[in-house]
Amino acid sequence: MLESLSNSKVSPWLTPIAYLLCSGLVVPFYFKTIEIEGQDYLPRTGAVILAPTHRSRWDAILLAYSAGRWVTGRDLRYMVLLEQTQGFQGWFIQRLGGFPVNRDHPGTSSIRYSIELLKQEQILVLFPEGHIFLEGDIHPIQPGVARIALQTLSQKPDLDLKIVPISIRYDRPAPISKGSSVKIKIGEPIQVNNYTEQSPKLATKSLTSDLEIALKTLYL
Repeated sequence: MLESLSNSKVSPWLTPIAYLLCSGLVVPFYFKTIEIEGQDYLPRTGAVILAPTHRSRWDAILLAYSAGRWVTGRDLRYMVLLEQTQGFQGWFIQRLGGFPVNRDHPGTSSIRYSIELLKQEQILVLFPEGHIFLEGDIHPIQPGVARIALQTLSQKPDLDLKIVPISIRYDRPAPISKGSSVKIKIGEPIQVNNYTEQSPKLATKSLTSDLEIALKTLYL
């Protein structure tokens, strides 16, 4: 499975085309207004986990627009649910770096692959709420982001790994029609190395709690 995830990457020449279409045509055409705050917080180097809220399948595409290669000079890799790689948005998500995880049978291969991406100092997108929620409030943050981050550091302790909380907020519960507005707020990175002196269980709990607080603060 790990090999199949690696081999699922699209041809290198498709990625810049997808970014060009996404940033130059699709997003500006579909959304009426796009406000972005905090892009200076986005690391230009090192291992990074982007941890955004999840309200729509547009989230992944908007992340490419606001934090991808035209902003940071870096491509994003996404762990997304299998169904999110299908349809119109799915075409872009796959070519922008998405790889699927099965909701019912997630297995461990996607986790191992995510850790390998971080050890290679790439940018990994993980949606910490776990699913798409149409309701506006922040839903309980799942421990998966913290576990992946801490497992990565346990395998590569000298890695400079950061988690960047991101709020994506639409002007309607589901931006299913053209003309929606969206506000993206990027928060100060959380330094994962600050949690490694704690026990794995306590570190996971503390890091998850701090990420939830950061997302709630951004989402206000």
